[in-house]
Amino acid sequence: MARIQIDLPIHFPFTTELAVYVSHINYGGHLDNVQLLSLVSEAQMRLFAELGWPQGRIGDVVTLIADAAVQYRSEAFRGETMVVRIAAHDFNPKGCDLVWQMTEESSGREVARGKTGIVCFDLTTRKLVAIPEGFRQRLEGGPPG
Repeated sequence: MARIQIDLPIHFPFTTELAVYVSHINYGGHLDNVQLLSLVSEAQMRLFAELGWPQGRIGDVVTLIADAAVQYRSEAFRGETMVVRIAAHDFNPKGCDLVWQMTEESSGREVARGKTGIVCFDLTTRKLVAIPEGFRQRLEGGPPG
């Protein structure tokens, strides 16, 4: 069976650290796959907050997840600190992919990599809309727009 392959960008404009707590651990004694996605979601919300868009919201426009893909690389354990790096990639008129990599802080061991496809959605009209002005530039690490 063919496996998902996710190519990482050379540069990640955003990095954050997240602790792995006991509530993140599954019966196998390591980071649960659902909890890993929860940590990635938290990292993405931190990215948007840093850009001045709390909760991924730009006025009446929010970002919704259109798709997600994950490549698991190694286990993670309670007490470890995960470093999550994110880069925006593959823009289209209504969204883009957020490519991410999660590594363990002290060893640099890669835990997972993935991509989350996001689209822009207007809460008033309940429809997909074009990316707001300045959105792409700021996600790519440019000055505020």
